[in-house]
Amino acid sequence: MQAAVAISGGCITLPRLATRRSLASSGPSPPAISISASSKPIALNFKGFGSSILRSPSICAVFPRRNGGERSDLVVVRAAAEEAAGAGEVEVKKVGNVGETLQLGLLFGLWYLFNIYFNIYNKQVLKVFHFPVTVTVVEFAVGTLFVLLMWTFNLYKRPKITGAQLGAILPLAVGHMLGNLFTNMSLGKVAVSFTHTIKAMEPFFSVILSAMFLGEMPTSWVVLSLLPIVGGVALASVTEASFNWAGFTSAMASNLTNQSRNVFSKKFMVKKEESLDNITLFSIITIMSFFLLAPAAIFMEGIKFTPTYLEAAGLNVKQVYTRSLLAGLCFHAYQQVSYMILQRVSPVTHSVGNCVKRVVVIISSVIFFQTPVSPINSLGTGITLAGVFLYSRVKRIKPRAKAT
Repeated sequence: MQAAVAISGGCITLPRLATRRSLASSGPSPPAISISASSKPIALNFKGFGSSILRSPSICAVFPRRNGGERSDLVVVRAAAEEAAGAGEVEVKKVGNVGETLQLGLLFGLWYLFNIYFNIYNKQVLKVFHFPVTVTVVEFAVGTLFVLLMWTFNLYKRPKITGAQLGAILPLAVGHMLGNLFTNMSLGKVAVSFTHTIKAMEPFFSVILSAMFLGEMPTSWVVLSLLPIVGGVALASVTEASFNWAGFTSAMASNLTNQSRNVFSKKFMVKKEESLDNITLFSIITIMSFFLLAPAAIFMEGIKFTPTYLEAAGLNVKQVYTRSLLAGLCFHAYQQVSYMILQRVSPVTHSVGNCVKRVVVIISSVIFFQTPVSPINSLGTGITLAGVFLYSRVKRIKPRAKAT
């Protein structure tokens, strides 16, 4: 009797075959064979014979089935669905790769777009409302509300946080809070393009702090890549029309605190057995930053973000509130998208993307605010950004192991 053959999803299964003589008393059951189609050579395990045969994808197996002492029957198994299944698998992979590439490109575009609009709206608010601590608190408040809405409507899973984890995250929140506060203090004093030129020195602080706290000594290539970064910032600073020491030192302090946060983040993620994903960690840091900075804002600047005060200062209340809200939304959105990208690409790719983002922000702010830029100042900015790009490339070069 001819056995039925079942084919499902590229898998060919042959049930046990009937025999002319009962084998119940003379030996094990006849073999059952299962063959899965793939682009690699197929291995068959034959239950009952205790052996396996490796064949090419076209003809999977030809083997004799013993029927007691009688003549052997030949069972031929062909992977007829192999070629079609393999082609289908390749096609699915191609479609998946194209979809992932488009999605990643969209995320990079949103990252840059949100960052551009944040710097524009933020600068517009800081030009008329000279209270950077309050502005930073408003941005953290918008981010906190955004996170709580995501958790409430299950748009992102609400984490279960222990007291020990909160204690470990606290230094990260302090660094995040201070980094953004100092950035706003700088943006309130100098041009957006100059603030971002100074903030391009982040790799310099990253190398120093990583060596001090993580024991990661830089290679000679990394050290050399820092020279154009430092030199470019120095050249841009001495030729900057909007230069003042308050804006310069605030941007430098932002570099120090942001990179301190990144270093502590590495230590935290390594130490914790059940580490948090980047987006959840950022969400918690945003909430903690709001509650840490809000009392300080009231103590340092008072309650100034009220309609009464804004009207008394001669400001357009609706315009200030709208721009502050948009700045807060873009502030949280661009950082969250940044973490989403980091989950999909390597840190080196993310670093290169961040370098390009800084170029885009500088150019767009110069165009929008009509910032006067001299040729030497442009040269200094260009040298700095070229150094940052070089740093992102040489950072992945690992030092050679010393011969023993």
